[in-house]
Amino acid sequence: MTKYLLTRLRQSLITLFLVSVVVFAGIRALPGDPALAMAGEERSPAALAAIRQSYGLNDNIVVQYGRYIGHALTGDLGTSSRTGLPVADAIAAALPVTLELSALALLLAVVVGIGAGIVAAVRRGKPAEWFANAIALLGLSIPTFWLGMVLVLAFAIALPVFAASGYVPFGTDPLDNLRRMVLPAIVLGSGLAAVVMRQTRAAMLDSLSADYVRTARAKGLRRREVIGAHALRNSLVTVVTVLGLQLGHLISGAVVTEQIFVLPGFGKLTIDAVFTRDYATLQGVVLCTSAAYILINLLVDVLYSVIDPRIRLGGAK
Repeated sequence: MTKYLLTRLRQSLITLFLVSVVVFAGIRALPGDPALAMAGEERSPAALAAIRQSYGLNDNIVVQYGRYIGHALTGDLGTSSRTGLPVADAIAAALPVTLELSALALLLAVVVGIGAGIVAAVRRGKPAEWFANAIALLGLSIPTFWLGMVLVLAFAIALPVFAASGYVPFGTDPLDNLRRMVLPAIVLGSGLAAVVMRQTRAAMLDSLSADYVRTARAKGLRRREVIGAHALRNSLVTVVTVLGLQLGHLISGAVVTEQIFVLPGFGKLTIDAVFTRDYATLQGVVLCTSAAYILINLLVDVLYSVIDPRIRLGGAK
């Protein structure tokens, strides 16, 4: 187990290094001069030269990358050209918002998706399955921005139950925080819930027709025990795999959702950095997102052996 984890950790670090290279080179391949964006109205040759000198834009890309990685390893992700503040501080301020939104959306997807998937599999061919499939199809088909606007019109304007925009930290006012985060969580988690429902249903159908489930029924186990302790547990390996793959899309989907509900998370930070060509901030956000995605995949691999003890990571005995 330890050997496996060390191997996966080494692979993760290599992946993160390659991601940093691709992001660093890709951003600088974009058309336009970042010095012009930073200079604003003051575009005299002297001002442009000073900006390029200050941010090291005159150096070749290899030197710039080496300098960036050297600082990043010490926790210094650079200084935002837009605000003049450290990028690490901006990320630290935006990260809790995106993490809370993603956690609420994931909770919604797990509870609704797995629950609906179980019902659809157990009641196959009945109205409950048709209803669950219809809801899943809607969740996959409805665009995020459209669903967000409809929910705002329905539950923030027509029926002012939730807030339409803004963010209040949970520690400051838990109730107001939830009023502002429920709608974004529904918008972000609806698509993932539909995917989880479809995968749970398919995995449960396979498990319910397996020999070990028929044996459990023949031994006289109650239906709840057969479904929960046998069919569902073996189906969770597939569901966890899907969740691990979809969490990356969940983080990236937060960009659109945060823009709709004016949340000061990674979405706003990313959009502002793109429009102002703020290299340092954009690189920091992408690196943090990539590191989170790599960590999630590592945790998913470890979770396999917890869900199903028959799985031995790395050939461990």
